[in-house]
Amino acid sequence: MENNKTICKNCEQEFQESFQFCPYCGQKAKDDLTMGVLFYNTISNYFSVDARFLKSFFPLLFLPGYLAKKFVEGKRLLYLHPAQYYLFTSVVFFFLFSFQAREYTQQVDNVLKKGFENEQILKFDSIPENTLDSVSVTNLTKPLIDQKIITGMDDEELKELDSMIKASTTPDNIVHGKFGFNNKKLDSLIAIGAPEADLLKAMGMDDDAGFLERRFYAQILKFQKNSGGGIMQALFDSIPIALFFLLPIFAFILKIFYWKRGNFPHHLVFSFYYFSYLFTVMGIVMLVNLFWKIPDWINGVVTALSYIYLLIAVKQFYRQGYFISFIKTGMVTFIYLIFVLPIALVIMLTASFLFY
Repeated sequence: MENNKTICKNCEQEFQESFQFCPYCGQKAKDDLTMGVLFYNTISNYFSVDARFLKSFFPLLFLPGYLAKKFVEGKRLLYLHPAQYYLFTSVVFFFLFSFQAREYTQQVDNVLKKGFENEQILKFDSIPENTLDSVSVTNLTKPLIDQKIITGMDDEELKELDSMIKASTTPDNIVHGKFGFNNKKLDSLIAIGAPEADLLKAMGMDDDAGFLERRFYAQILKFQKNSGGGIMQALFDSIPIALFFLLPIFAFILKIFYWKRGNFPHHLVFSFYYFSYLFTVMGIVMLVNLFWKIPDWINGVVTALSYIYLLIAVKQFYRQGYFISFIKTGMVTFIYLIFVLPIALVIMLTASFLFY
């Protein structure tokens, strides 16, 4: 009987054609690329939604510290990998959060737009009657220049008239904005489509300004043009990136308090599972909130339970008594909430403003 051979498309090793999978690399022997195969591979490789997810779901919610403890002990195929679990729960959470974020963004944009409109009204009411902006000056002098043959005025007389009109529009007669530049002059330049370089110069930016200063002025100009719109969306977009750095910082704080209880990857595993728990709980709350408005006291209970969960997880994972675990958990939470998160929020706000 003739043995038919085939070659694996992945590792290019030869094996029996009757095999369903390559014995060398494990790839399926006949794996034609279809839409189903493409999306199955995407889900299985990046989100790992398989039996391990269901096996990990209930221990994650109801057995604090259990998954991290088992993973460190060596049971790494029975349950979902901590980084994969974190990735999956964060993607689902931010997908649900996007619905609420859209509403928050719209509310903030409306408030900022209304604030800019009110500021314009106040500026208009506070300007003296004899004050004219650059657009008005141009509109007054242009017909005279165009019709100077009819008016009989020569170039010198027109220049003198132009100077007299501009004299009534000195900065002392115009309300200045909170950034230290002449808002009305800037609005006038924007209205006539002046180049950005002229707009930035009108705002007071020096010609030799550095990168950060130029970026700051450019973003103020963008903020002015958009009436503040989009700033909140930029803040929301920065949250996933911020968490990418906040999670290892949380693990580092744990390392400080549990210096002899494992190396840094041990604390990182614990942090991955704990943040996955937070994303899961907040995702469930957010999903329910889409259909039924959850009272504030329930949110308070969820917050309290998250702290209790952390306390029990720390006790189980690091194998210390409840009193010591309570003290260390309180100190870790205090440092993280009082020092780390505020600094992160300032950085997020700054980054959101500079890059929105």
